[in-house]
Amino acid sequence: MSLAAPIVLAAPLSDAGHAQLLTAAVLAIATVILVIVWARFHPLLGLILGTVVLGAVAAVPPEDGLNSFISGVGDTFGTVGLLIALGAMLGKLLADSGGANRIVDTIVDRVGRRTLPWAMALIAAIIGLPMFFEIGVVILVPLVVLVAVRTKVSLMLVGIPALASLSILHGLVPPHPGPLTAIALLKAPLGLTLIFGLIVAVPTLVVAGPLLAIVIDRWVPVDTPDPEGGRADDGGDDADDGKQGAGHSDDSDHEGAGGTTPPFALAVLAIVLPVALMLVRAIGELTLDDGTTIRNVLDFVGEPAVALLVGVLVAMVTVGRAAGMDRKAINDSLGSGLPGVASIMLIVAAGGGFKQVLSDSGVANVVADAAKGSHLSVLFLGWLIAVGIRLATGSATVATVTAAGIVGPLGAGLTDAHLALLVLAIGAGSLFFSHVNDAGFWLVKEYFGMTVGQTLRSWSVMETVVSVLGLAGVLVLNLVV
Repeated sequence: MSLAAPIVLAAPLSDAGHAQLLTAAVLAIATVILVIVWARFHPLLGLILGTVVLGAVAAVPPEDGLNSFISGVGDTFGTVGLLIALGAMLGKLLADSGGANRIVDTIVDRVGRRTLPWAMALIAAIIGLPMFFEIGVVILVPLVVLVAVRTKVSLMLVGIPALASLSILHGLVPPHPGPLTAIALLKAPLGLTLIFGLIVAVPTLVVAGPLLAIVIDRWVPVDTPDPEGGRADDGGDDADDGKQGAGHSDDSDHEGAGGTTPPFALAVLAIVLPVALMLVRAIGELTLDDGTTIRNVLDFVGEPAVALLVGVLVAMVTVGRAAGMDRKAINDSLGSGLPGVASIMLIVAAGGGFKQVLSDSGVANVVADAAKGSHLSVLFLGWLIAVGIRLATGSATVATVTAAGIVGPLGAGLTDAHLALLVLAIGAGSLFFSHVNDAGFWLVKEYFGMTVGQTLRSWSVMETVVSVLGLAGVLVLNLVV
């Protein structure tokens, strides 16, 4: 079907003309960018102030604008907030129990030097499924450095695949907050988005991970820091020159909070179970008739909140108890995962409020009409808007929620498949060229001990390749769905 289908929206709160509404949208987005980038306010305040400017310039009655914003915050927080919280709890328990370290040790012990970059991409994909990007970096990058030291493999060869894997999951694959928020705002089907996201993610990771790492390693040679002093190439006999057993770690190297580490199979089960339940639901949606008993059961257990809750409960036994943690230690670990994501939850919720005022004020109608007149593909338009906001604010989350709010009206006439692709296009755009206004940029720079120039030529280039390849994958899928 055509991606420029008719759009039907509710009557706007404002009677302002098209030029005034467009001005309101431009000034609101400019306010968000300036407040975050120039004034260095928290993105939550930036989105709130941008909403105030939007309502004022669009001549929305203050009480109506406030009610619209609160409605958007509540709807978005209710849809996404619980999922973010459960995902954070699962990721923290996996880290505290030693499950993440067990996965790394087991995989690295079974590969050689030549396949190590591919193994690191796999490790990051497994560990990154339930974790937010920043948490994944904090947990994974020290392990990447340790692997590079032990095996005498270049830091870029093992680091770039791991970072690419984390970034791709963050932008394209539920239950990460960006894709989940876009799904909620665009009312896209989660199952199809998950399936399409995995289809796009695999070739993107192959190219932007292990293959691109070879190029970046030659372009940006980075010495591997030695945790015991000196550099990794100073010598030593704890690497086996590329044969199996590259990790050479025992249980005492990375013990969990309970004094041991859970078995590899149980650690993997805790991570992949929620995604597996959501995938089973997606398969049921495609193959079973609506209303049947089996379909209803699959719809329930594959609901993201239910799937993540099941994952947390199973992880309490499979990685918590198996690591020797008592009930108090498990509960403390689960609770300690929440403060770190409170900021993300509030930014996402405020983005939902901003989106709601965009829609209710009539700005969304005007933007939708302008988009139709531009003859640009809706998918490319969503990617382009996300790119612009990402470059300006540095935040993938702000880019996702803002772009989804702007192009949301264009989704009214799209099929479920095209809505899923629109979510992925926006997610890909939100990853474009991370630079100095992105916290992730500095996180990677410091962990890898690089200069700003080296980080731009490695991490930033990798993010751009991921974004462009992600869009390419979406456009290819659009030709066949």
